[in-house]
Amino acid sequence: MNIIIRQEQIEDVNEVYHVVQKAFEDADYSDHNEHNLVNRLRNSAKYIPELSLVAEYEDKIVGHILFTKIKVGAQTLIALAPIAVLPEMQNKSIGKLLIMEGHKIAAQLGYKGSIVLGHDKYYPKFGYKKASQYGIEAPFEVSDDSFMAVELIHGGLSDVLGVVEYAKRIF
Repeated sequence: MNIIIRQEQIEDVNEVYHVVQKAFEDADYSDHNEHNLVNRLRNSAKYIPELSLVAEYEDKIVGHILFTKIKVGAQTLIALAPIAVLPEMQNKSIGKLLIMEGHKIAAQLGYKGSIVLGHDKYYPKFGYKKASQYGIEAPFEVSDDSFMAVELIHGGLSDVLGVVEYAKRIF
């Protein structure tokens, strides 16, 4: 299977909307509004075009990942939210490819770390650990196990401490 990971382009917006909507359509843990979240984040000051990535298979977008800027104390990090893969394409390592490429690009752009609120059995595969281990707190009540952080460069979170400030358009 030849999957291409590339930056999202303006002409991809409608297809990405559909992919994200489909990916969360039957998810029990979802508010089924992630596709609208992507649109809101795209229009926020926290949007990073280089970190809005799509996965293509046979010239069709089958996955999407978005990282946006967040603040923790005086530091700017990124937040992964959301990641989406079409249901029929899940469990084929597409999410893994999107996360790994996103982390690589983010590190090249100078971001030291990433935050995610997600499955505590999935994200640790990519180096995510409890954010509390780094002194990073969520701005709302959430399970310590599902609020995670990863260093994108060695020691990148050593000087980060505080409560995450998400983009205002995330809520």
